[in-house]
Amino acid sequence: MNKTRIAIAGAGYIGLAHLEVAQKSTTCTLSAIVDPSPGAVAIAARAGVPRYTSIDELLAQDRPDGLILATPNQLHVPQALQCIAAGMPILLEKPIATTVAEAEKLVSQVDKTGAKVLIGHHRAHSPIMAKAREVVDSGKLGQLVAVMGSATFLKPDHYFNDNPWRKDIGAGPILTNMIHEVHNLRMLCGDIVAVQAFSSNATRGFVIEDTVAITLRFASGALGTFMLSDTAACPRSWEQTSQENKAYPTYADEDCYVITGTNGALSVPTMRLKTYPRPEDRSWWKEFEVGVVGMVRDDPLKQQMEHFGAVVRGEAEPLVSARDGLQNLRVTEAIVQAAQSGQVVNLS
Repeated sequence: MNKTRIAIAGAGYIGLAHLEVAQKSTTCTLSAIVDPSPGAVAIAARAGVPRYTSIDELLAQDRPDGLILATPNQLHVPQALQCIAAGMPILLEKPIATTVAEAEKLVSQVDKTGAKVLIGHHRAHSPIMAKAREVVDSGKLGQLVAVMGSATFLKPDHYFNDNPWRKDIGAGPILTNMIHEVHNLRMLCGDIVAVQAFSSNATRGFVIEDTVAITLRFASGALGTFMLSDTAACPRSWEQTSQENKAYPTYADEDCYVITGTNGALSVPTMRLKTYPRPEDRSWWKEFEVGVVGMVRDDPLKQQMEHFGAVVRGEAEPLVSARDGLQNLRVTEAIVQAAQSGQVVNLS
């Protein structure tokens, strides 16, 4: 089989991560780098592919089968629309857009044209998430009641000092980190229909938040709580528990989600499962049957690349659609609004 030719626009941190998995893929191959910065010349040379300064130049001279847009957030919508107009399948990094209004414009065009657009919420391709969703969907937990989640970690001082824009409005953990969690929670528990939140900047004193307590209501009637902080010295985050990103130390005894139902609870990502053996005889005076759900760990970025290749070839529909990306952004913006207003924010 001829490998699917994938080009990458954006040679920053996430672009380089895509580059690495593309080079190792069994079904895709890296065809080009698109980036106007001088540093991209050396990156392309090391990868053994041509470097182009614009998407226009790429499409005119070396049209790939698919294009990954790993460019700055403000370029996502205009570049995605450019690719859609050119009939180019894309993997668009999250967030889908900087605002809900922009995202709606893009989704409308995707719906109108039937364009092949995969949004880069890479955790959706995690085997851990797939197994957790399988357990929830199986009914082993009973009727879904609640989810308790956390993304608590400590960003060092130099993270902000090296890039002062990270101290400004729009760069806090709600918009930077929480959008990952929103998609995970929607995968596991269904659509989120209302949110409340308290935010604080008491630790760092920046204009942006550093800690947020969030309450969620799901369409099923289940409720959720979520603790988010980038100044908490605590390893209960996906990166520090899933063992998927080797850049982070991980702790095999920690979880970041606990999903509870009327018959049991699943802790993720340790996959510890506690259920009542006799659903007709449930009580806090009765012992749980305790076990661990078997699963295989693998790099979700690698899985995402293989899936994108299948989308490009017409063998699969996007696992994370443009409409999913829009809804994730809606929920994230609603959390910001709830924290600022102190009110419940309902989502249509």
